[in-house]
Amino acid sequence: MRAGKAVLVAAVTALLTACGPPQVQQAGPAVDERAGTLRVWLFDEANRAPKQATVDEAVARFEREHPGVDVDVQYIAVETRSERFTGAFNDPASAPDVAEVGNTDLAGYVAAGGLSDLTEKLPQWPESADLSPSALDTARVEGKVFGVPWYTGVRALYYRTDVFDELGLQPPRTTGELLETAQRIRAERPDLYGIATGGKYHYALMPFIWAAGGDLARQEGSRWVSTVDTPEARRGIETYAKFITSGACPPEQCADMTGSQSVQAFASGKAAMTIGGDFNRKAVEAGVPGKYGVVPLPGDQAGSTAPAFAGGNLLSVLDSSQRSTLAREFVQLLAGKEYQRKMYGAMGNLPTFIDVQGEVAEHDPAAAPFVMTLRGGTHFVPVTEAWSKIDAQGLLPTMVQQIVNGTPVSEATKQAAAQMNAAFEGR
Repeated sequence: MRAGKAVLVAAVTALLTACGPPQVQQAGPAVDERAGTLRVWLFDEANRAPKQATVDEAVARFEREHPGVDVDVQYIAVETRSERFTGAFNDPASAPDVAEVGNTDLAGYVAAGGLSDLTEKLPQWPESADLSPSALDTARVEGKVFGVPWYTGVRALYYRTDVFDELGLQPPRTTGELLETAQRIRAERPDLYGIATGGKYHYALMPFIWAAGGDLARQEGSRWVSTVDTPEARRGIETYAKFITSGACPPEQCADMTGSQSVQAFASGKAAMTIGGDFNRKAVEAGVPGKYGVVPLPGDQAGSTAPAFAGGNLLSVLDSSQRSTLAREFVQLLAGKEYQRKMYGAMGNLPTFIDVQGEVAEHDPAAAPFVMTLRGGTHFVPVTEAWSKIDAQGLLPTMVQQIVNGTPVSEATKQAAAQMNAAFEGR
């Protein structure tokens, strides 16, 4: 899910990965009713009105096109979603038919047996052919599709255009240039962080691992094995940690800095650069209007883009639904092209259809760097319910903080890999 707007932006994505998978026992229903109440759960927002207005329009249309159907939408708090879904999976009578699901929560919900397999039904929906493959990958568990990507979210490099003009700088073209630029800004403008990015901002860390040719883990059959201790991953981790250890982002302020705090430092004028999401644009525009630009986060080689974490949310059908056909039809409407366009207008949520992404980039230049990032290739976390535990334990942030505090990269990554493997193995 995105780490921003539902959660917005970067903070919510973190929230969506913080809870363990529900433990349930249930079997799917044997009926498929075509009338009655269709129950829908969507995530609440700090400012729900734009989202609700768009959803209400879709609901009214669906009810007109489906006489005898009443769509009941409930907005649930992101912070309590694990408890709500656990209860729903265990008690089908209280469960929705359709639910908004964070993509990093998906594997846990599938392992719990709570979501319907849409693999065979999806190709019957013509619009599905235009879904971004990288977005659709976040809806898959063991090759099967358990949701329709409703929106996606990626991060890029925000920079202060006025500061860059003052110092005669150009947007960096490689991760090495990014580090050099951040250090130079800090040296010449000590009132600013060269870049605001913290030890607790693992969604900013991940692209550096991937850009260096590393990964978080690899799958060996049905088993996941951590790879943060490989030479490639260590190189990316070391580069990221240097933003803090070099003082470009001072350790005293940045070692404990989260993603939302990093973006806020930039938006409040305290930093010359940050790594932020499309979902952070409104906050940045409110803080430094007209004084910033955005480019894709550079990779290790000039002209390359560092793969971004593919955040975002899905619309899924619960396996207990007694109105599964209606549920799929509602998902196809609300997650379809027309309403993804409307949701972008209302919330700024990046669409998951390739052609609609192109439309957005053409008509909204501010969105273009994020669409370019999407097209440059995205990566995802290991698709396993164990990831929720790894994330909740803060293993990656702890690893970065150890390095900042003087632990050798090799030792910190070795410890993190061992802890990740314990989680993968259920220990």
